[in-house]
Amino acid sequence: MGYFLNVTTPVLYGRCYKMLKIASGDFLSDVVSFSIGVCYRSAVNPSMSKESAKKMRGCWGKYLLAGVVIAILAGCQSKPTDRGQQYKDGHLNQPLELVNEPNAAGKPVNARDFVDQVVEIRNASPNLYTSNNSTFQAIENWMMSGADTRELSKFGLSAWQMEGVDNFGNVQFTGYYTPVLQARYTRQGEFRYPLYAMPARGKKNRRLPDRASIYSGALDDRLALAWTNSLVDNFMMEVQGSAYIDFGDGRPLTFFGYAGKNGHAYRSIGKVLIDRGEVAREDMSMQAIRKWAEQHSEYEVRELLEQNPSFVFFKPMMTSPVKGASAVPLVAKASVASDRSLIPAGTALLAEVPLLNNEGKFTGKYEMRLMVALDVGGAIKGQHFDIYQGIGHEAGHAAGFYNHYGRVWVLKNTQSNGTLFSASQSAPSMNSNSSGSLLVSNPQN
Repeated sequence: MGYFLNVTTPVLYGRCYKMLKIASGDFLSDVVSFSIGVCYRSAVNPSMSKESAKKMRGCWGKYLLAGVVIAILAGCQSKPTDRGQQYKDGHLNQPLELVNEPNAAGKPVNARDFVDQVVEIRNASPNLYTSNNSTFQAIENWMMSGADTRELSKFGLSAWQMEGVDNFGNVQFTGYYTPVLQARYTRQGEFRYPLYAMPARGKKNRRLPDRASIYSGALDDRLALAWTNSLVDNFMMEVQGSAYIDFGDGRPLTFFGYAGKNGHAYRSIGKVLIDRGEVAREDMSMQAIRKWAEQHSEYEVRELLEQNPSFVFFKPMMTSPVKGASAVPLVAKASVASDRSLIPAGTALLAEVPLLNNEGKFTGKYEMRLMVALDVGGAIKGQHFDIYQGIGHEAGHAAGFYNHYGRVWVLKNTQSNGTLFSASQSAPSMNSNSSGSLLVSNPQN
């Protein structure tokens, strides 16, 4: 055993070098190859004593182990993936951890939109505004002075980094929007797909029919609010929770807001397509679902949609702006849906959002955005935000691609008495490098 390297080391060395080169890049593999090479050259020396050989086995083992560990760590800190994951901040141990300053470059690109969103909060929800005003004011002062993330504390702001879905700070971002659908007041020609008002449940509060039954005519046509020309558009409207309806008569668009659900569990049709092998997991998006629908018969499309038994009902609101669960009008890309059990309504967020191209691919770049949590969503749980993209086709195009990752910091005035964590969250301890005091819908199916 003392001389096992004599024959096998060249092969093993070559394999280790190639593996490390693939895993960690040229520089690291060169360093490790030098270390392993030192052990190898000593090991094949015929004049080496048994004691030296014993030491060399320890040397080989230590260097090889160190090389493997370094390679693994380097792999974890490699370039961002095609979904925008990063590993700049190490492992985070709490849902939110206080940091001295966000490890991010750049200034928020949407300062004006953020201010507009705060104005909407002030006008629509005085109580929500009052409970968060000290933070909003501190952020405005910070923005007016250059918005340098290294100077947040100078303006009385603390930054709490979210741990992300993987405990390495990678927070999931998806997108939602408000569609605009073409419709008519009565069933006619191509306009034959109804949008329904919420039915009465009866005295026993019974569960309403599932989607397949509704598609088969289980509901009274008198509940139909409008008739559209696309079953898929209706389904997407349900996912978004609301839409503007254009009746084609020259009148202003009518806003249809969320009225309720039938009580059946939601099932993702995107996952159904993936499980059936119809769409690759990495290609799944709203656009991919629409493309699949365009390539299949109406019968096949209906069969797919019926895999989701949940069904959403609506109510017309003549001149209403798009509002979230907080009853506050939403400003595009300055408002998000969050999990209220982690992020309370009115929470201000500094987010490093991945930039996508027109095909929905990650560009390798990010932009800093200021946003406020004002909405909720059935699919929005934990370290996940749904960014409101706005109204219409372009907003829908952007929203349909988003399923990427970025970093998020909760901003809070250090003197504020407002809630940072929900009642169900235990307050985390501060980082060893931190300073400061500890502060304690989009109705998708």
